Order: sequence, then structure tokens, then C-alpha cells
Amino acid sequence: MEFGKVTDEELAQIDFTLPPDPEVNKQVLTPLDEPTKFYIGCAKWGRKDWVGKLYPKGTKPKDFLEHYAQIFNCIEFNAVYYRMPFPSDVWQWKSKVPEGFKFCPKFTDIITHKKRLKNTEFETGKYLEAITEFKENLGPIFLMPHPQFSPKQIQTLYDFIEQFPEDVPMFVELRHPDWYKEDGYNKELYAILKEFNRGTIITDASGRRDCVHMHLTTNECFIRFVGNSLHRTDYERIDDWVQRIKEWMAQGLKTCYFFMHQHEELHSPELIKYLIEKLNAECGTNLTPPKLHSKQENTLF
Repeated sequence: MEFGKVTDEELAQIDFTLPPDPEVNKQVLTPLDEPTKFYIGCAKWGRKDWVGKLYPKGTKPKDFLEHYAQIFNCIEFNAVYYRMPFPSDVWQWKSKVPEGFKFCPKFTDIITHKKRLKNTEFETGKYLEAITEFKENLGPIFLMPHPQFSPKQIQTLYDFIEQFPEDVPMFVELRHPDWYKEDGYNKELYAILKEFNRGTIITDASGRRDCVHMHLTTNECFIRFVGNSLHRTDYERIDDWVQRIKEWMAQGLKTCYFFMHQHEELHSPELIKYLIEKLNAECGTNLTPPKLHSKQENTLF
């Protein structure tokens, strides 16, 4: 993942302190009688360099998803961004995962980037026809419009969200800097997402600190963490996130989706292992960390 990538020299100058929670979060976080649910995973499963490290030695590519789903309980599913899925694709993927596993698919690029959410009724219908076949394995859909999509197009976003089926959960990430100029998050955008019960995506990337906005429009969080090849600051940033999640849990966070990225995805499993172990130690969770089969797991600092 290249988003927010910086040089080593720039990395040393960045203030990674998480912003304070905005007051509006108090409107959506209220105490619950049930524990927070966690879905933690990566953005892809088809990594050949995970064989012998995350997957058993000798694992064939056709079996990668089956092994991945035995280790993690969700996937930030970017593959469908590049090609419109068919129901038959979904049936095949679904057949390889257990009960409780969640696919969190990104919208296909023709909807978000080529047509930029305009006149997409046909394409959106085809997309929904396929991904709803995940049934109970479908997690929230991940809407990321084109990076040039700015507040000037907010009516287009409103129209798209308004027409989208209410029973299909959705989280939204926006990358144009103008969305974050007004008190850290566009107030009109916040009102729209809250009105339609759509979640915000918080992306923690080194070179785009504005996207770490900390605004929640529902009692669920969707965090995309972009690390720097297991640099010392990756672990420090995870420590801070664990403390913030702990605070949100106490306030009534229902669900936490946390997806790990690295500019070199080879290293994502190590940082997930660290994240889960810290959550278990600090937040009282009982999550199962991935078991790594190589010495590469011992790379802390």
C-alpha cells in the first residue's frame, strides 16, 4: 500500500500522537451490556511470501484463502475493486471460510473512480447482486471515492448513499484534504453519515495525518493502519491505538474493525500479532494471535 508513504528522513519528523476524540463521539458511544466484537485482518490473502511464515510450508495458492480464514476472522477485500465480481466468484470464496468470517469488500472501481458515483445504478446493482451472496459472511462494504472527490461533490455522495440499501452496512473513506479542513472533519459529511447510519473510516498513514480524524458516526470503528515495515514507530503507534480502543470500549464501542497494511505487506502478520497481544493484555480481550512459523516474527525494534 503506497498511500501516505514517506521517506525514512520524513518518518523521523512525524508526530504520530492520536488526536483527541471530538465531542460528537459522545452522541454515538453509549454503554453496552455486551463486549466489543473484534474483526482484525489484512487486505489480501494471496501472498506467496507468507508460505512457511504464516501459512504452512508447501501451501498451494488455491488454498491460501482457506488457511487465511483459519488465522484471521476478516479480510479487507480489495480484489473486487479491480474487477466486478460475479455470484459464482462469491460462492467459491464463501465456500472456503468458516462461520463468522467477514469479507469487507471495496466497491468496484467503475463505480467509485471511473463514474465517480454518478449514474451507477446498473453497476451498483450488479455489484450488490454478487456480494450479497456472501450472506452471513458479508461484513461492511468499504466505499472509497476517487481521491479527487471533494466536498464540492457532496450532493453526489448524498444521493448515492441515500439510494443504497439500508440493510447493507457501509463505511466511507475520503482522501481529498478538503474534507478535513473544518474542525478535522466536514460537518455536513458527518451529518449525512450519521443520518444514514454509515460509518467513518479512520486511516492512520504516516504522510496523511489529516485522515486520522477520530470521528465516529456509529458505535463501530473501522481503522486502516499503514505501517512502515516494522519500524519502531509502528509498535508505538499500535500501543496508542490499543489505549484509544480501550477508552472506546468503556464508552460503548460495539464493533472494532482493524485492518493492517504495510508498504511491504510481507510484514503485516507480525504487527497484527503484536496488536492482538496488546489488546489481550490491556483490554481484557481473549483474541487468538496468528502463529508465525519463522524467525521473522522476532523483529520488534
